[in-house]
Amino acid sequence: MEKNVEKVWSNCLKIIKDIVEWQHFKTWFEPIQPVSLKGNVLVIQVPSQFFYEYLEEHYVNLMSKSLKRELGKEARLEYRIMVDSGNSRNKPVTMDVAGQGFKAYGNNEMDFPLVINTPVRNPFVIPGLKKVQIDPQLNPSYTFDTYVEGDCNRVARRAGKTVAEKPGANSFNPLVIYGGVGLGKTHLAQAIGNEVKRLHPNKVVLYVSAEKFIQQFMDHSRNNAINDFIHFYQLIDVLIVDDVHFFAKAEKTQDAFFAIFNHLHQSQKQLVLTSDKSPKDLEGLNERLLSRFRWGLSADLQVPEYETRVEILELKMKKNGLEMPKEVVKYIAYNISNNVRELEGALISLLAQSSLNRREIDLDLAKKVLRNFVKSSSKEITIDTIQKMVCEYFDVAYDKLLQKTRKREIVQARQITMYLAKAFTKNSLKTIGEHFGGRDHTTVIHSCQTVKDLMDTDGVFRENVLELQQKVQLAAM
Repeated sequence: MEKNVEKVWSNCLKIIKDIVEWQHFKTWFEPIQPVSLKGNVLVIQVPSQFFYEYLEEHYVNLMSKSLKRELGKEARLEYRIMVDSGNSRNKPVTMDVAGQGFKAYGNNEMDFPLVINTPVRNPFVIPGLKKVQIDPQLNPSYTFDTYVEGDCNRVARRAGKTVAEKPGANSFNPLVIYGGVGLGKTHLAQAIGNEVKRLHPNKVVLYVSAEKFIQQFMDHSRNNAINDFIHFYQLIDVLIVDDVHFFAKAEKTQDAFFAIFNHLHQSQKQLVLTSDKSPKDLEGLNERLLSRFRWGLSADLQVPEYETRVEILELKMKKNGLEMPKEVVKYIAYNISNNVRELEGALISLLAQSSLNRREIDLDLAKKVLRNFVKSSSKEITIDTIQKMVCEYFDVAYDKLLQKTRKREIVQARQITMYLAKAFTKNSLKTIGEHFGGRDHTTVIHSCQTVKDLMDTDGVFRENVLELQQKVQLAAM
């Protein structure tokens, strides 16, 4: 079906209108008239040479990308510039004007390339560096193999794998990974970058912290080289920006990142962002930027549960060729529950003291060395304590929790209590079941899996469980 010229230009304007300021849109885009559409070539008419030159300098990339989205990668844009004929009785005529860096065409028409290949300054290394030479700035030790999956990070990790396998060609663009300090945001973000480099060696990947991005912007601003800065980042296939919450109140930097974001997203390039909060809770960022953060997937990282903490410690030990009694590993995992970084710090402290004192690692040494880490988390939580907390939270009678009933609110409260008992106590599945009217271990397993499944699909249910987890953690302090 042949496309209509007015329709094509109208669709382009919808994209442009969402990106440029309203007053600029009225000044520079409303006066443009679509003239004709010949195959993949759109001809537009502009009022003057000055008008053309301004568009060419400020909006050529935006218009070309918008048109490419409508007509495909072979799309071309050609100008017709109106000039006064010198006779008021005659209509204005078109004039052929050669633009800087673009080929001039006869018949009063011009076009421009959809990709600008002008060498740009690489803010990470030296001027004139070619695209293929860009250092990804990745830590090779941050991989998916060294990132333990658990209930606390399953959605984010699996989304990250999808992004790495098909960067830019998935529904998670941008992928926003958010969570508290030390929960593995940087590790996961860089793991995505390393996996992309492994699976797609020709892709240009770049990791940069928001703080470094801001500093680079300021340096380029002082040197009147903002365009070089933006053009460099527009070369990237997979851009990973860490801690985007630092963009708060840096308005000019946000404007530059907004232009980069739009270009990369429209070009089906992948963006991976990390933040300490969900996009909806970020303050100090422009709403138009926040709205784009919400285009893809926002995946949170929670405090790792006990089983995941044990796996993390075991992986760290295996990677470094270390051995440690199982009871010590469990002791560390049970008592260090704030974040992964603190967990690793506790392990390093224990190993250091063992080496310096030439003493075998045992439970007594662990308790002595980790006193500063665990002094606020030494109170042991019992199943009875968790049962009472859940009953109070849902306003359910304690005896109802133990009875055989199919009432939804009772069943869910019991399942959540079993889930928390498994996560926060050292009791076996059999023992947990006995605390609920003599139920067997298979019931406990089923309850825990049901809670995990509901947390993935029911937002309200998930919030309830997370709030109860926090209450249990506070009670352990």
